[in-house]
Amino acid sequence: MDQPMTRRQAARTTALLAAGVWAGSTFKARAAAPTFQLGLATVSLSKFPADKVIAAALKVGLRNVSLYNSHCPWTGGTPDQCQTAAQKFKDAGLMVTGCGVINLPNEESAVRRAFENAKAGGLPTMICKPAHDAFPLIEKYVKQYDQRLAVHNHGPEDKDYPSPFDSWKAVQPYDERIGLCLDVGHAYRAGADPVEAIRKCHARLYDLHLKDTLAVVGAVTDIPVEVGQGHLDIKGILAALIAVKYSHIVAFEYEKKEADPAVGLAESVNYVRKILA
Repeated sequence: MDQPMTRRQAARTTALLAAGVWAGSTFKARAAAPTFQLGLATVSLSKFPADKVIAAALKVGLRNVSLYNSHCPWTGGTPDQCQTAAQKFKDAGLMVTGCGVINLPNEESAVRRAFENAKAGGLPTMICKPAHDAFPLIEKYVKQYDQRLAVHNHGPEDKDYPSPFDSWKAVQPYDERIGLCLDVGHAYRAGADPVEAIRKCHARLYDLHLKDTLAVVGAVTDIPVEVGQGHLDIKGILAALIAVKYSHIVAFEYEKKEADPAVGLAESVNYVRKILA
């Protein structure tokens, strides 16, 4: 290669490099490391007591938990009860990173109680479903408590937030601490592409529920399956999260009706870890 490259040769060399080929050899481009952490939405094990949930989470190596109401009484409980319930998971070496979806009506006493419980449980992010007319009230408490919120989309059966783009539109006028929890399975059923939602909404994407489904677009009833066995583009979802440098929690939400859902949960976690590896 003692002669200068022609323009055609330079273009071919660039193409070869892009394809991972050079002088008859191959190399692998290393993908960017994920900036997010995996976790467990404990609704996956909603029938299990706290001790069994903790054991299952530790067994599959998930150290972040988003506690369902049966494991921490975010709705209807007192701050002391929420603190005690959350502390049990923390004492086992788990991080409490979220909650079961908390309804936030346009009612000051209910909103205040939700924020007090979230603070007592040490929630970095409150997963919630606000009434549309409640946002000004909610924003006041977000500022007072310095609490991050993530509005959860629920699929075509929900009149308020069927799609993550509905959540995205609703939060725009308000404090940036009010963002989204993207449920990829519900988004798919609502006709929204989860990959597109990640790319378009990443600036306020504060939580993500990872699942898979055999339900078709438009279905009002979910058909949960192990991650990797349904219709969702799991590789595309993970790639999009890496591309936008998503830095919050990806929580497995496995809701297939089984005697022991921990088995399917483990299969789902292993599938995702193989992709990330």
